[in-house]
Amino acid sequence: MTIADRLSIEDVALIKSTAERLQASVEAVIVGKPDVVRLALVALLCEGHILLEDVPGLGKTTLAKSIARSLGCTFKRIQFTPDLMPSDITGINYYNQKLGEFVFREGPLIAQVVLADEINRATPRTQAALLEAMEEHQLTVEGVTTMLPSPFLVVATQNPVELEGTFPLPEAQLDRFLVRLKLGYPGEDEEDEILRRFEGENPMDTLKPVITGEELTRLAHALRHLHVEPAVRRYAVRIVQATREDPAFELGASPRGSLALFRTARALAAVSGRDYVLPDDVKTMAPYVLPHRLILSTQARLRGRNADEVLAEVLQRVPVPIEG
Repeated sequence: MTIADRLSIEDVALIKSTAERLQASVEAVIVGKPDVVRLALVALLCEGHILLEDVPGLGKTTLAKSIARSLGCTFKRIQFTPDLMPSDITGINYYNQKLGEFVFREGPLIAQVVLADEINRATPRTQAALLEAMEEHQLTVEGVTTMLPSPFLVVATQNPVELEGTFPLPEAQLDRFLVRLKLGYPGEDEEDEILRRFEGENPMDTLKPVITGEELTRLAHALRHLHVEPAVRRYAVRIVQATREDPAFELGASPRGSLALFRTARALAAVSGRDYVLPDDVKTMAPYVLPHRLILSTQARLRGRNADEVLAEVLQRVPVPIEG
C-alpha cells in the first residue's frame, strides 16, 4: 500500500466522531456497559454480524434494538421459535389470483438490520436459511436468488440457560458472527440508574438515527485503507496459529478467524482516533473474535476448562512485536 492509499486523518476523525455519536445514542438506553457498546460499534464498522449471549433480562434485545434505531436503516425483528420455518424468514412465492401469476412476498430477512431474537430456538433448517443470508448477503427461494440490501447486519441473541427445546448453533454458523459479546450483570449504582431512567417513558422511544446506511458502508470501505504494519499483521496470524497448535483445542481458529481479528483490530484503532494499528488492538479484540470459533478437546472439557481461559493463556505465550 502506498502512502497515497492510506486512510486520511480526516476519515479517521470522521470514523471516531461517528462512533462517539453512535455510542452516546445507544448509551441513552444501555446503562453502564460502555465497553460492550464500543465493541458492538467496532463490529458495525466492519459490517459484521454480532452474537449477544447472556442470561435473560440483561438487555441483549434492548441493546440490539438501540443499535438498530441509531442507524438510519430498515429494521426487522424475528422471534425465533421451534416451529419457525425457513419460508417464514426468507419469504414465499404465492399465486396472486388477481394478477394471474406468482408473486414473491418478502420475509423479514430482507432488511438492512435484522434482530434474530433467541436464535438457538430455531430448527437447523431455519438456521441454514439464515446462514446463507449472513455469509452470501443473498437468499434463495424456489431456485430464485434475491440479493439483500447493503449494509446487511444480523444482531442475534441467545441464552446459555433454558436449553430445553433449543438447537445449538453449529460451528459453521457461529463462525459467521464477527464477534460474540456478553453484557454481564450491572453494578449497584448502574442498576439504580436503570430504574431511574426507565421510571417514566422508555428512552428507546426517543432514539433518532445518527448515521445512514450509506454512510456506514462508506466508512466501512474507508477502513480497508487503514495502515497495518507487517509485524502487527503477523502478530494476529501467530495468535490464530497458536490456537491450532494448542492441545487443549480440538480445532483452532480458521483463516476466517484471522480475517475477523485483523478487521476488528483495524476498526478499533480508527474508533480510538488512530490511523495505524497497535498490537494492543489485536490483543484487545481476540477474546471477542476467537473463542466462539474454537472447539475444546475432550480432555479440556472434562477438566472444566473453557475456550476463553485457554485463549488467555495463548495470548500470554505469543510474543508481542516491539517497535523498531
